[in-house]
Amino acid sequence: MKSWVFDLDNTLYPAGCNLFAEIDQRMTSFIEEELGLPFEEARRVQKSLYVEHGTTLAGLMREHDVDPHHFMDHVHEIDLSPLTVLPGLKEAVEALPGRKFVHTNGSVRHAENVLGALGLEGVMEDIFDVELGGWVPKPHASNYALCKDRFGLDPSSAAMFEDMAVNLEVPHELGMRTVLVTCPDAPWIADEPEEKRPGLAVEGAEHIHHVTDDLVGFLRTASG
Repeated sequence: MKSWVFDLDNTLYPAGCNLFAEIDQRMTSFIEEELGLPFEEARRVQKSLYVEHGTTLAGLMREHDVDPHHFMDHVHEIDLSPLTVLPGLKEAVEALPGRKFVHTNGSVRHAENVLGALGLEGVMEDIFDVELGGWVPKPHASNYALCKDRFGLDPSSAAMFEDMAVNLEVPHELGMRTVLVTCPDAPWIADEPEEKRPGLAVEGAEHIHHVTDDLVGFLRTASG
C-alpha cells in the first residue's frame, strides 16, 4: 500500500472510551436550543436525521437550514480527557510505508485536536473533512471522489480504515482495500440506530476485506 486513509472518531481511538458520547450529547443539546425542543424530542429528531441523511448535520442543513459552522463549533467543544491513547499507535502509524491521511465527517479543527491528543500531530499528511466534501458526508460517493482528488489517491494502492461498515462500500467500489475497526462494547452505542452502530461487522460483506479489534496490532502486521 502507498496510501493509508483513516477515519477519525472511534477508529483511531477505541469507542469504549466514550469520547464520541460527549459529541453525541452536544448534538442533542444543539437541537434542543436551535429548534426549541424538549430533550426527548430533540433526541428523536437527532437520530431520525442521522439515519435519513447520513449525519445529523446533513439533515439539519437540509430540513432546518442550520449553519454548519455554528453546529460544528458547538458539538466539538468537548473535553478530550476521556480519550484513550492506544499504546504504540504513533509508532505503528509512522512505520507504515507511504502517505497517511484522515478522512472524517467531523471538522479539521476537531481532527487536529484529537490527533494532537493521540500524539499523532504531524504524522498525517492531510485531513479531509465534511466541509471539504461540500458538507456532503460519507457514505455519499461525491464525498469520496473529492477526497480522492484532494489526496491524489490511486485506489488500487490505498487502504481505508473505518468503524462504520457502510462507509467502506464506496472505497471498495473504488478499488481500495478496506479495514473495519471493531470496537469494544460502549454504553452509548446501544442508543444508536441499529443500522448505524459503529464497529459492527457485516457477515459475509464483500466490501469489508479485513476486520480487526486491534488497530495497532493490525498496523504492525501491515507495515511488516
